[in-house]
Amino acid sequence: MVSLRQLEYLVALDDHGHFGRAANALNVTQPTLSQQVKQLEVRLGCDLVERTSTGAIPTPVGRQVVERARHVLIGVDDIRKLAAQASGGLVGTIRFGVTPTLGPYLMPVVISRLHRAYPDVRMHVRDGIPDEQLDDLRRGHLDLMLSPLPLTGDDIEIQPLFRERLVLVAPPDDPLFDRASVTRADLAGAALLGLDKRHHHHRQVVRTAEELGAQVLGDYEGTSLDSICQMAASGLGLALLPELYLLSDASANNSVRRIEVEDWSASRSIAAVWRRGSPLETMFAEIAERIAHEARATLEGVAG
Repeated sequence: MVSLRQLEYLVALDDHGHFGRAANALNVTQPTLSQQVKQLEVRLGCDLVERTSTGAIPTPVGRQVVERARHVLIGVDDIRKLAAQASGGLVGTIRFGVTPTLGPYLMPVVISRLHRAYPDVRMHVRDGIPDEQLDDLRRGHLDLMLSPLPLTGDDIEIQPLFRERLVLVAPPDDPLFDRASVTRADLAGAALLGLDKRHHHHRQVVRTAEELGAQVLGDYEGTSLDSICQMAASGLGLALLPELYLLSDASANNSVRRIEVEDWSASRSIAAVWRRGSPLETMFAEIAERIAHEARATLEGVAG
């Protein structure tokens, strides 16, 4: 009989592409994992993995088995969560993915409040690229994620939470630093700093450059909002930063200043996302509303 453990080992092997790394991730020995995968192949009567000198590659049938095994493991996890809810209280870990352009500046307060609301639930928060985290969500590696829109998919629930401004900031030595407002003509040819191309932020910077006649600085790709803010402060170029970031302590020590562009504005929408049909949909919707409330309170406090 095929066991859940064997399916878990096979999926981990596909995720890591190497027996040793997969074994480490599961906290088992490599011989144990290798033996269980081999037993699975014997029971199914076919080769699932091609063993190479550098790792392991699923065979064509192995890829199909892995895909189905993921659905089985997600389903079993859902059953356990349903049982936990029915027994009077949810316990365990919620795996939470957030974009690094949002998580560090909003989530600390949110997580502390979620701990009070769900004292027996551990929130495991992981920063990552939204497109990659969406794949992790579908594969069962994440339960819930926060991401800029747009996102699409028939297999996911998308709950919009809030919209925030995107603000241009200039360094002290920029001619625009002391201007109360600037025009699009003032920004013609200006250098804009951005994150690497995997981030939604990069696409927003490209769109802003097109709208304002500016240029995306190709010589530098930041790894975080902190890095591009610091580069802007050093005079490398202008930065496009979310409102929540500018309101956080993270930007307090930077000497950049907002610049208001006449007849131009930019914003982004943030949503919570989870797998459609999850047994924790009600809880995820409650978590999403708590996050939305916290963000709106911060943003409206400034607007007021």
